[in-house]
Amino acid sequence: MADVDERVPVRRVLGLAVPALGVLAAEPLYALVDTAFVGHLGAVPLAGLALGSTLFVLVSSQLTFLSYGTTARTARLHGAGRRADAVEEGVQATWLGFGVGVVLSLLVQLVAVPVTELLAGEGPIATAAASWMRIALLGAPMVLVTMAGNGWMRGVQDTRRPLYFILAGNALSALLCPLFIYTLEWGLEGSAVANVCGQTLAAALFVRALVVEKVALKPRPSLIRAQLGLGRDLVLRTAAFQACFLSATSVAARMGADSVAAHQIVWQLWMFLSLVLDSLAIAAQALIGAALGRGSAPAAKAVARQISWYGLYFGILLGVGFAALAGVLPAVFTSDEAVLGTVPQAWWFFVALQPIAGVVFALDGVLLGAGDAAYLRTTTLLGAIVGYLPLIWLSLAFGWGLSGIWTGLALFMLARMAAVLLRARSGRWAVTGLQTVSA
Repeated sequence: MADVDERVPVRRVLGLAVPALGVLAAEPLYALVDTAFVGHLGAVPLAGLALGSTLFVLVSSQLTFLSYGTTARTARLHGAGRRADAVEEGVQATWLGFGVGVVLSLLVQLVAVPVTELLAGEGPIATAAASWMRIALLGAPMVLVTMAGNGWMRGVQDTRRPLYFILAGNALSALLCPLFIYTLEWGLEGSAVANVCGQTLAAALFVRALVVEKVALKPRPSLIRAQLGLGRDLVLRTAAFQACFLSATSVAARMGADSVAAHQIVWQLWMFLSLVLDSLAIAAQALIGAALGRGSAPAAKAVARQISWYGLYFGILLGVGFAALAGVLPAVFTSDEAVLGTVPQAWWFFVALQPIAGVVFALDGVLLGAGDAAYLRTTTLLGAIVGYLPLIWLSLAFGWGLSGIWTGLALFMLARMAAVLLRARSGRWAVTGLQTVSA
């Protein structure tokens, strides 16, 4: 048993988690601003933005290992007192992100039209989306450099500067959006150009942060290969999430407009609260990696217990709060009586799952901080294949409605909670030193 002295002060946890939440929330908040500007151009540009930005997010979300994997590797080195080596992990992640981003940018120039036409059919919406994507994906190298920057800076327990860098980039985009869209009359394409400008500023600030550290800036293939190994597991894990989430939306849409609208309302709230809880997981990653890097498994286990309880308390608080808002909050999103009548089919699952999500997200952060990505990959894939996906499609076949879809999510979350609790209790993840745990 670790003693009480190895607990981390609450202020330190919040000092890491709150700025991280700001970074996580900045992008969806900017997307709302972008949508507001484009929305005044008409239905077709707005639909084109919706389709293009959805594809953009789908692609970029598959590459979050540049943040989470880099945090795990960097935090261990930071905990061992090897800051220069920790920062060099950030250098290699930055090279990797830039290289992958360049490939993505070139690929999109070739496939933008067929992909958008596959999803939306031939016509003005697909044309608008393809035009937006071709410009917006020029910013892919900068987006991935920013992910890598977030990763290494979280690893050295600096979450404040990334918040400032992201806010600076988003502020520039927000200022340029109306200028490019309306004043210069570039329309929807102006939105994409503004995005790229903001992403370039943010990436430049992260690169500058590397340069002032005075470490070697040359690419090291051996480190990049090691990062790709961890990244493979995280990409597969993210793919499982995406398959489930897209299937849920697709099935809800086949159930009718009322069902998909109700699902969208509750789902967006679920995703927003996931960001809130994920900020605690980011704090856990940095603290766990540092404890293991300095060779203290007892301290890491103490942090794991502490963060798990915080996640549970936070989840209970969110669940109680949104239970109290059940009669008023959905009406903020729609006045359609049929949709409001359908919302409760998902709402009470959403409320009841918050404490479970709090524990799962906290322990995800613990295991990611330990570099235990292979275990998370395997258990997430099993939970998706055995629990969530079958319930989603059975709900369509047997007419179970949103209750069936959200029952699938509940089984998925319960399976994930069981898996991370068992792993946490086993202690097999608490491998000290500079090597992360292997599956």
